[in-house]
Amino acid sequence: MNVFISADIEGTCGISHWDETERSAPRDYAPFQKQMTREVAAACEGILAADKGASIFVRDAHDSARNLEPAAFPECTQVMRGWTGDPLSMMSGIDTEDYGAAVFTGYHAWASSGGNPLSHTMNLRNEYVTLNGVRMSEFLMNAYTAGYYGVPVVFLSGDKALCEFAEEFIPGIVTVSVNEGRGGAVVSMHPDAAVKAIREGVKKGVKNAKNCFVPLPDYFEMTVRFKDHRVAYSKSFYPGASLEDEKNVCFASDDWFEMLRFSHFVLSD
Repeated sequence: MNVFISADIEGTCGISHWDETERSAPRDYAPFQKQMTREVAAACEGILAADKGASIFVRDAHDSARNLEPAAFPECTQVMRGWTGDPLSMMSGIDTEDYGAAVFTGYHAWASSGGNPLSHTMNLRNEYVTLNGVRMSEFLMNAYTAGYYGVPVVFLSGDKALCEFAEEFIPGIVTVSVNEGRGGAVVSMHPDAAVKAIREGVKKGVKNAKNCFVPLPDYFEMTVRFKDHRVAYSKSFYPGASLEDEKNVCFASDDWFEMLRFSHFVLSD
């Protein structure tokens, strides 16, 4: 089996402040860069425990996309670092192989959610994004991308709010809730316990892949609520988009890739 991993950082065990996510603040960032790498390495170990012959593709999907330490991963692993500039974004590479499963580590709740003090969707310029009337997280967006390419989403680690959403969205998925947001704070499990739980959770998830296909709607409607009306106005000129009011930019399509193309130009920094 080929397995695709998309790794973010704001849902890494214990993380609670933006400085802990930024290479520009090395003292705060270093411990969580290490924990992010440990959690992805644990996911790789879980994949191989479920399928010794598996090949693994890891997408470093946070900020600079230069966070993970590839030497920590098994030799059967390929790692994509940096940004290609294509609309798949955090899922770049999933269209290149026949993947049997997708795994998400370090993911976080959607913009305006109280489930994580670092909650956001793609950037900090929007108040929230809705997709078919549901507040859209990066997990929801990227899970639909996996579904678009026929790849089951078998595992998610991150904050409790996102994990609860994922369990309703994909009933067969295995989740590990490493953090729980409380206002501006986070309550987390021990980092070593998180690594162990992720390893076992991914192992279970990969074995259950046949029950984890993503339900793709026939039609998509997205609304991006920007914080600044001037940004909303400029983004409303994307072909097919409309300005619903001073801050809401709307777009709809029956093709998920067209939604990704819209998101790429409207939500990317």
